Amino acid sequence: MVEEKKYDIVIVGGGPGGLTAGLYGARAMRKTVVLEKYLPGGQIANTEEVEDYPGFEHISGSDLATKMANHAKKFGLEVESEEVVEVSVDGDDRVARCASGNLYRAKAVILSTGGSPVKLNVPGEQDYTGKGVSYCAICDGAFFRDQVIAVVGGGDAAVEEAIFLTKFGSKVYIIHRRDQLRAQKIIQQRAFDNSKIEVVWDSVVESINGNNKQVTDLSLKNVKSGVKSTLAVGAVFIFIGFRPNSNITREPMRQDQGGYIITNERMETSIKGIYACGDVRSQLVRQITNAVGDGTTAAVAAEKYIEELEDKLAPRI
Repeated sequence: MVEEKKYDIVIVGGGPGGLTAGLYGARAMRKTVVLEKYLPGGQIANTEEVEDYPGFEHISGSDLATKMANHAKKFGLEVESEEVVEVSVDGDDRVARCASGNLYRAKAVILSTGGSPVKLNVPGEQDYTGKGVSYCAICDGAFFRDQVIAVVGGGDAAVEEAIFLTKFGSKVYIIHRRDQLRAQKIIQQRAFDNSKIEVVWDSVVESINGNNKQVTDLSLKNVKSGVKSTLAVGAVFIFIGFRPNSNITREPMRQDQGGYIITNERMETSIKGIYACGDVRSQLVRQITNAVGDGTTAAVAAEKYIEELEDKLAPRI
């Protein structure tokens, strides 16, 4: 049966930013709910190992997500399994409409909808995600010390991450489907000047292969000659794009050229009463730590907004 529920704060997305926002919203004694399509944790729930979150030298992504969710629930946060399809403004209410038909009304909404890396969609990619297939060099590069690493892509992100990975890998291959990179010239030059980097031109990955435990090699094809080859690697990092889940509001929301939501220092979007945190927000890096910071700020700012709104609506004696 379709329901309409009322809250003080509705958080769309249960990643680290959303769960942190939920913790602070609930601690402020506000009726707060996180609406998450899948399991709480977002991208980290699918991460094999996390070593860069302070206080945890080593923890699985799913365990960290569970700890975050349980911590927030102890303060009264509610978590509902719902897919939000649209957020809209209705007077002083912000309304989240779900695929189930349920409506969640609130005084403030925090978007923690994250995004998704663009995938190659080749055999082995899904099987070896977390076992040598990665989409984040900062997160996973240190796991592959002294190994041969491949990076797929030719834009700024791919080349910059390839340079970063030379800190760990014995050799780094950049696999690019064209005969020249798309990255800025200055970034390209840094890569060409690095003795650990070699570019495999005019080539695409046809499959990612392994021994059931980890990646062992890539099947490549030269798009000009049609020649196929095998490249032995211990890991492959894929940087061919990232799609933020930002087009969820009925009203137009200010975004940057990449589609990321632009906020101010209070995590406020261009729509009053709607905030954004984590990977969906326009910012320099996308890590668990800054998502948690974003979520804290968004929840505190939302609480202050609600206080001001309640004060404005309070009857004058």
